[in-house]
Amino acid sequence: MSKVGIYGGTFDPVHHGHLITAQSVREMRNLDKIIFIPSYISPHKLDHIASEPEHRLKMINMAIEDIPYLKSSDFEISKQKISYTIDTLHELKKYYEEIELIIGEDNMETFHTWKSPEEIMKIVTLIVLRRQIVDERKYKNKFASKAVFLETPRIDINSTTIRERVNKGLPIDFLVPQKVMKYIYELNLYKELN
Repeated sequence: MSKVGIYGGTFDPVHHGHLITAQSVREMRNLDKIIFIPSYISPHKLDHIASEPEHRLKMINMAIEDIPYLKSSDFEISKQKISYTIDTLHELKKYYEEIELIIGEDNMETFHTWKSPEEIMKIVTLIVLRRQIVDERKYKNKFASKAVFLETPRIDINSTTIRERVNKGLPIDFLVPQKVMKYIYELNLYKELN
């Protein structure tokens, strides 16, 4: 069975930072593939209204269609309710023996508040993307000692900035893949920010 990395998030929109990070983690952890799993509604972003899930999934598929080791899953979107990582992992465990869950360093700080964190740790190897900053953060939860921290390239691109730039009529060349940019413009996404 293959060894896969699970990369979840809102991906609104997916951008080059996500893709570069996925490629780096795959190489550093010797994974067969990385699976992007856009959330339907993230339990950690209930105050943020994201774009339609179908748009976010479509943009991911456009961004990765020519990259054989990057895949996507509509598992969380198809459920059409709040996405809990543990539920997704139970489903993926039916198909993959070794799963590595990729999260950002900011998520490590709140990991103990996730649904069933102990159970998650039994199912996966937790991969934390460390930000290359001077101060070492101290985590107040017991899960940090069991996680694997990786220093991936720091790509200072974020989806919020991309949405704001589109809303203001500023270019997003070089921030997202060309097909994704074209899709955003054609569907007039992010013209009215919430």
